[in-house]
Amino acid sequence: MAVEMLLPIVAGILVIVFANLLSRRIGVAGPLVLVAIGLVGSLIPAMSGLTVPPNLILIGVLPPLLYSAAVSAPAIEFRRDLRAIGGLSVLLVIVSSLVLGLVFFWMMPDLGFPFAVALGAILSPTDAVATSIVRALGMPNRVVTVLEGESLLNDASALVLLRTAIVAAASSFSLIAAIGSFAWSVLVAVVLGAVVGYVALKLRTMTKSPVGNTAIGLTIPYLAYLPTDALGGSGLVAAVVAGVVCGQGALRWLTPEQRASDKLNWATIEFLLEGGIFLLMGLQLSGIVRDNIASNEGIFKAIVVAAVAFVVIILVRALYVMPTLSIHTVRLKRRVKGKLDADTKRTPDQLGRMRADIDYFDASPLTWKHNTIIVWAGMRGAVTLAAAQTLPENTPERSLLIFVAFLVAAGSLMIQGLTLPLLARILKLGTQAEDGPPRAEIREIDEQLRDAALEAIANDAVRRPDHTRYADEVLALPRSWFIGSSRLSDSDSDGDGDRASAAEALSLELAFIGVMRTRLHELGRSGWHTTTALRYVLDELDAYEIAVKLHLESEK
Repeated sequence: MAVEMLLPIVAGILVIVFANLLSRRIGVAGPLVLVAIGLVGSLIPAMSGLTVPPNLILIGVLPPLLYSAAVSAPAIEFRRDLRAIGGLSVLLVIVSSLVLGLVFFWMMPDLGFPFAVALGAILSPTDAVATSIVRALGMPNRVVTVLEGESLLNDASALVLLRTAIVAAASSFSLIAAIGSFAWSVLVAVVLGAVVGYVALKLRTMTKSPVGNTAIGLTIPYLAYLPTDALGGSGLVAAVVAGVVCGQGALRWLTPEQRASDKLNWATIEFLLEGGIFLLMGLQLSGIVRDNIASNEGIFKAIVVAAVAFVVIILVRALYVMPTLSIHTVRLKRRVKGKLDADTKRTPDQLGRMRADIDYFDASPLTWKHNTIIVWAGMRGAVTLAAAQTLPENTPERSLLIFVAFLVAAGSLMIQGLTLPLLARILKLGTQAEDGPPRAEIREIDEQLRDAALEAIANDAVRRPDHTRYADEVLALPRSWFIGSSRLSDSDSDGDGDRASAAEALSLELAFIGVMRTRLHELGRSGWHTTTALRYVLDELDAYEIAVKLHLESEK
């Protein structure tokens, strides 16, 4: 039995890796390749009866996936477009659910309005796969940020609305009760998620064992999810909030070794879990088709309902996104400029952030072309599939509704995912994208950090652990981010005096790193640099500090 359970897991991991390599070769997004492989695999008799418990996805997979995305969320850009992201992830979900509910109730009156809205909520959240496709097309960072923020938050909004609709179907509907339930779900999630994130950070600072520290980090999504869900809140919202708290507190509370380990661990977990969801999506599709044929005497009805739902989703999204985001930047600029012109007492840092915000909006406006990409990139995926299978067993035409959800999710991934590159070429967007991280901005930040270190030397701000000045001969040693310590390690240091000088110089390098890290934190708060560049430099600084510590240990 153990072997029978282990073999599919190992095979699935290998398939996910193979699909990732194949997607790079053929230029098609990895999730689309995985869905296609899964669909082919579902035709094999041994795989045809595969079913996955929905709670395995909702509880076992989605919390770590959303947590991982929240940890790496670009906080600066999210703050600037928080209203747009909030509108897409909450208001648009509610509007889409209600409109779809009316359409489904009109097409299937026996379904009942609450279950019709429940199906609308299932089809409302977008999938994070859009972010990877849009980023690969070289779209502006602001477009990627809006889509990433939407996919991060609207999953929880849709599932809270789904739960509310199911409760309303089981009892008499009350608008006040529904609103109260929604508000309670979010409030409990935000409070508990923030508390769990803060406590986890404090606990990890006290845990000296690297293995134990990693183990604690892996439990955070579930520590946020489980108590929140028990209290009637949204566990997914709690996981997202905990991820944001941990991600923003990592610079202050965690060591470079912990940050490097977290980055690699969560990237691996996200890669496998996300790939596994799409592979399972393809593997289950043929079985769901057969079940639907058996219970509904054909698939024509499901195809018609899914096609109508797909069109309604696109229309509602376009009618919301095009006017709302078009005026979003203009309103934000006016608001920020109004604050700048107002005669109020503000610190230089606050004024600097406001000017940086205005420059950001001027440099990256959301034109109708960008809004068109945002509309078409609203693909459905993993959450839609998992949420559909949580419908109660007594739901009218349950197999039909699940099949509709699968058709919409698979169809949107295939149709929108495959045509998005063509749409980008037609709109002439993404052609000027920089390959890789923003090198020019990274070099600018590097120079500012080095200037901060030189300023610390000039002001005698860098001192030895015993608070005395470093010796002149140590200060005269060659210093640079990546050359100084390696030169010292490679040089001959047989004598005790040479070893003392080398160790002292390496300690000086660590002091410089502390100065640079402080300056990097200040640059992050200033708002003048992108999160991508700041995190790239932070990774550089962490790697450099780890290398210096290793050299220092070898000198002792």
